[in-house]
Amino acid sequence: MVKRQLPNPRELAELMRFKQPTLNPTDRRLEKALTIWDLRKIAQRRTPKAPFDYTEGAAEGELSLVRARQAFQDVEFHPSILRNVPVVDPSCEVLGGPSSLPFGIAPTGFTRMMQTEGETAGAGAAAAAGIPFTLSTLGTTSIEDVKAANPHGRNWFQLYVMRDREVSYGLVRRAAAAGFDTLFFTVDTPVAGARLRDKRNGFSIPPQLTPGTVLNALPRPAWWINFLTTPKLEFASLTSTGGTVGELLDSAMDPTISFEDLDLIRGMWPGKIVVKGVQTVEDAKLLAERGVDGVVLSNHGGRQLDRAPIPFHLLPDVVREVGQDLEVHVDTGIMNGADIVASVALGAKFTLIGRAYLYGLMAGGRRGVDKTIQILRGEIERTMKLLEVPTLDELGPQHVTQLARLQPVARGVQEVAERTVDAKPKPVRAPRAAGKAGAAKPAQTIPPAKPVDA
Repeated sequence: MVKRQLPNPRELAELMRFKQPTLNPTDRRLEKALTIWDLRKIAQRRTPKAPFDYTEGAAEGELSLVRARQAFQDVEFHPSILRNVPVVDPSCEVLGGPSSLPFGIAPTGFTRMMQTEGETAGAGAAAAAGIPFTLSTLGTTSIEDVKAANPHGRNWFQLYVMRDREVSYGLVRRAAAAGFDTLFFTVDTPVAGARLRDKRNGFSIPPQLTPGTVLNALPRPAWWINFLTTPKLEFASLTSTGGTVGELLDSAMDPTISFEDLDLIRGMWPGKIVVKGVQTVEDAKLLAERGVDGVVLSNHGGRQLDRAPIPFHLLPDVVREVGQDLEVHVDTGIMNGADIVASVALGAKFTLIGRAYLYGLMAGGRRGVDKTIQILRGEIERTMKLLEVPTLDELGPQHVTQLARLQPVARGVQEVAERTVDAKPKPVRAPRAAGKAGAAKPAQTIPPAKPVDA
C-alpha cells in the first residue's frame, strides 16, 4: 500500500516555477520551431499564397523536388560505437576558404518578395554563423548592399548568362570589385521551367493587386505593410519587370549559352569558378577536363526540368569520377542536417540550402534565418555524435547506405532483340495424317508470350 503524506511546501514551490513568457511575437513563434518543416508551417501562415507558392513550388508535376527529398529520407546510417566522441567539429574548408558548417546559403531570386529583409537577412545571418552567402543574378538586393551586410564574411555570386551579354559581364566585374570570392556559373536555365503554381496564382513581378490577392492578404497584414512601406524591389540584372517569373526568365535568358561562354567568363573572373546545375557524370568529367574549381550537382530545386536526375543519387558516381580533380557540391531537397551529413559521407565537399533558408526568412526575417542555421547546426552535430564521428573528414561511404526506391530499367540491346524475336507469332505445321499424303492441316499461330515485368 502506498504511503501518503502532505505535500512539502519547498518541493511544491520547485514544481511551480513557471517559464518566463516571451513577449516578442517573432521570438515566440520561432521558439516553437524545432525543425525546418516547423518553420515552413509558420512561413505559410504569414506569407500570401502567391509568393509562398513561388518558393514552395517546382516545375510541372513537381516530381523532381519530391524525388530529391525522398532520396534523403531513403538513407540508412551505420553508426560506430565506443569511439569516445564527446564533441564534434562540423567546420570545413571549401573553395579555398573556411566555413563553420558544411553548408552555405544558395542563390534565390526575388527574395525580398518572400519577406522584406530579403538577401540582407540571409547575408547577415551567414556572416554571424561563419558560412558563405550566395547572391543570385535575380536577387533583389544589390551586390554592394550584400557586401555591406556581410563585409568580412564569404560572399559568392551566382551568374546567369543573359541575352544581353554585356549585362552579365557588368555583373561579373561588379562582384569581383566588391570582393566576392567565388562565381557560380549556372547552366540549367536556358529557358524557364513550367512553374504551374505561378500561372495558376497569377503571380507576377511586381505583385498585382486583384480581388483574390486582397482577400488572401487580409489575414496577413504584416507582409503587405512591409511590402508597401519599404523601398521598391530592385533586381541585380533586370532593368524592367512585369509578367510572370517564367516570362521574365524567358525574356532574359539565352538558350545559346555554350562552353565558349564559360571560357570567356572564366577569363574575366579572378576568383574560384564553380559550374552549377550539372546533372550527368559525363558533363562533370568534361568540366573537370576544362579545369573548373567545382561543380554543383543540382536540378535547380526541381524548378526547371521535371523528372530530372536526383542530385543526391548522382553524387557517388560523380565523386568517384572527378572528386580528385575538383570539388563536388550538392543541393536540392535538403531539409535536415542529417541530409547534409549523408551528402558529406558520400563525398560532397559542400552543400547549399535554398527553401530551408527561405522558410526561415518568411517565418521571422533575419531571426528566422538564424533559426534555420541553428536547427541545421544542431541536427548536424547530433547526427555526427550519434555516428561517433568527430570531424567531417572522418565521414565516409561506410556510414551511409542509399536505399533504392526508384530503380532504373536497364535492358541490354541483345536482351531486347531476343525478346522481340521471341514475341513474334511463329507458324507451326501439323504432322501429315497417316495414309493421306499431301493433305496437311492449316498452319496454326502461337500467340506472343506475355512480356516479362521490368
